[in-house]
Amino acid sequence: MVETTLLVVAGKSLTVPRLLKRILQIASAVVLTAAVFLAVIVGNGFLVGRQTSLQAGVNAWLAFVKRPDILATMILTAVVTVMFVYWQRKQERKGGG
Repeated sequence: MVETTLLVVAGKSLTVPRLLKRILQIASAVVLTAAVFLAVIVGNGFLVGRQTSLQAGVNAWLAFVKRPDILATMILTAVVTVMFVYWQRKQERKGGG
């Protein structure tokens, strides 16, 4: 039997397998991290004052996030964070508060 949980998307509640929900949470954390890197790298290009275009900043970001070590670090960080949050919730429920 597959454990299910609720996933709220755009105001709608969907019943999904627990593993799928965790995978979606991890994927969204990786995407948010990549977006922050994009803002930092493109912003750095504008702040340093070099004659860089937005396209050059995006290309530098793509080269950065496509590196296997960077991608693995983002995914590992997201997995550990999601698992820690769920472990902590479970501990709080056991302790009653």
